[in-house]
Amino acid sequence: MTTAQKSGTAGAVEAVEMLRGALTAAGLVLPSLGADTASPDLNLIDLGRVRADVALRLADVLRRGCA
Repeated sequence: MTTAQKSGTAGAVEAVEMLRGALTAAGLVLPSLGADTASPDLNLIDLGRVRADVALRLADVLRRGCA
């Protein structure tokens, strides 16, 4: 079963850890990144708040990865 197929908080927690690892490898930190425990059936990830400079760096990393 892939992460996208998992339901509930366990799938969200695994997705958070995978995203955190990828962001760390890119030199980025989203301080409020976490699983949204308020709605476990929706399997949501809370990306939280981030400084503008980090958002710009994230956008740059995504653009380079999509090119």
